[in-house]
Amino acid sequence: MSVQDRVAIVTGAAHGIGEATAGVLSGQGATVAIADIDLSAAQIVAEQLNAGGGHARAYLCDVAKPAAVAQLVQEVVNDCGRLDILVNNAAICPRIAITDMTEEWFDRIVDINMKSVFFLTRAAAEAMKVRGWGRVVNISSTGGRVGGVYNSTVYSGTKAAIIAITKTMAREYAAFGILINSVAPGAVDTPMMTKGNATLESYIQTVPLRRLAQPIEVAHSIAHLCSDETTWVTGATLDVNGGVVMV
Repeated sequence: MSVQDRVAIVTGAAHGIGEATAGVLSGQGATVAIADIDLSAAQIVAEQLNAGGGHARAYLCDVAKPAAVAQLVQEVVNDCGRLDILVNNAAICPRIAITDMTEEWFDRIVDINMKSVFFLTRAAAEAMKVRGWGRVVNISSTGGRVGGVYNSTVYSGTKAAIIAITKTMAREYAAFGILINSVAPGAVDTPMMTKGNATLESYIQTVPLRRLAQPIEVAHSIAHLCSDETTWVTGATLDVNGGVVMV
């Protein structure tokens, strides 16, 4: 897979799937913008990638704010001269029961998980149009396919919405050479999945491969959709879930 000399933004790249994805893209020759609300952690990731011979730079971004994501795109284009790849990975999944969900938390989950995908993809696509080439990968979830497993109703709703947004935007931007797809991971060994999840062990027993995924396993699938070799796939959702859901 080739992303040599491409410029990529990965959101939520200071940890988990985002960090692993940034590492894979960097290792394949892309310049990677490590975008995260935790700037110090993003800087550590960028430093590690650069120390390994990659090209990365940390950017502070609150993806819940449309003005902030527009500024992120502009800063990356100013710094790197172009933008080719966007991975919308940033998300939160507070474990809140339906009866305990507040309007404040509802809006926060929607803003970070879903609204950010729309506004950042729109801003990135405008920058990609200039070159007539682009790749966008939105991170959905198995929860977006079948519903939440444990106190993740609103989270799962946002992840289902991402699948629909992906399809609609893929149609809109195909004429400009921009391919937009999503990846729907199952249970991944990150704090988002494991922290406070009282049903984790029983869930693992429903997975044919009988284990959690490692972030790097999802990252390789994301990187494939970002690559030059992906030329005839758009509006699709790739299920990377160990077989727990087969669509």
